[in-house]
Amino acid sequence: MNESFLSITASELDKLGGLNTAREISGQPILWIKTFDLFKSLKTDLEQFFSKIKNIENLEVIFTGAGTSAFIGDALAPVFEKNMKITSKPIPTTDIVTHPEYYFRSEIPTLLVSFARSGNSPESIKAVQLANKIVNNIFHLVITCNEEGNLAKMISDSENNFLFLLPEESNDKSLAMTGSFTSMLLTGILISHLFDEKIDLEFEVNKLYRYGNTVLNKYLTQLSHVAKVEFDRAVFLGSGPFGGAARESHLKLQELTNGKVICKYDSFMGFRHGPKAVMNDKTLISFLFSNREYSQKYEKDLTNSIETGKNAALKIAVMEDDIEDVDAEIKVILNETGRRISEEFLLPVSVLPAQIIGFFKSLNFGLQPDQPSENGMISRVVEGVNLYEYKVAE
Repeated sequence: MNESFLSITASELDKLGGLNTAREISGQPILWIKTFDLFKSLKTDLEQFFSKIKNIENLEVIFTGAGTSAFIGDALAPVFEKNMKITSKPIPTTDIVTHPEYYFRSEIPTLLVSFARSGNSPESIKAVQLANKIVNNIFHLVITCNEEGNLAKMISDSENNFLFLLPEESNDKSLAMTGSFTSMLLTGILISHLFDEKIDLEFEVNKLYRYGNTVLNKYLTQLSHVAKVEFDRAVFLGSGPFGGAARESHLKLQELTNGKVICKYDSFMGFRHGPKAVMNDKTLISFLFSNREYSQKYEKDLTNSIETGKNAALKIAVMEDDIEDVDAEIKVILNETGRRISEEFLLPVSVLPAQIIGFFKSLNFGLQPDQPSENGMISRVVEGVNLYEYKVAE
């Protein structure tokens, strides 16, 4: 094995137990291109599916999944509502399964958008079954990485259902979801622009591809060195749809370090209202900036109120163009030349720094990134979940 990923040879990564994770992190930019190619091939079918339902009176869209797959909805719901003009909500399968009557109403037409890497999580199957049982006019869009998963098998394309099966390499082999998260998120973003004739999706995705390679090539050394900084807490902040990216970033670092680094997430403004108490001199803080000047005014205020050394071990800022008056030790600047991309297309690339830091911090702790959970506390597909019959109230 002469290849290298994240500047480590494949043979060395194999010994360290991190080959799959490193390969999957590194492979995301090309995976985004393949995801876009797949979207283009299915665009006509998707337009036909959505044309039948998008104008249904009182239609609601619920984005669902468990864990990382649920966080896609956190990022995507506001994007979908803005672009598609349909009421959209992120509700995890883990909430739906225990309290379905709070989220499904028989008289409300509903499109349930299910995200799943394996499609074998019991909650994913149960959420679909509950929707079918409770909602009179139910539609399903399943976006998954595994053709052989139970979720893909139970959802066949029909007038009311659509299965979007991502490229095979999106189905991460490692415990932590990386390419699966960003490719499913990108799929949702692309679908939100189905009927938008003003946007140049080729430009957006090709530039996203370049941004991904910028992080992986230009900033890899800096981000890998972050693992050597002494910190046992980390906070990720993002506003609006970037809240979903911040939430995924926090989980990625926490998973890959097996909880040795305890992580939090919040919005820039929300962080002031109590959660800021978590900060100390062993806290890594990462700011995921919007590219909207209006939003940045609020984001900059919070960023510059935190002092390195006293309130943080290190500050990292991820931004499309350089924001000169932001005080951070590491600035990950994505745009080297040319016009900006639409804000939502920054979401997939915004999580790359946390993936990279998590990978190298895992190695720094002597863990195996492909399977960092030494005691088996967490697994690639959740196990031990009992499912119970739900009786619809009369």
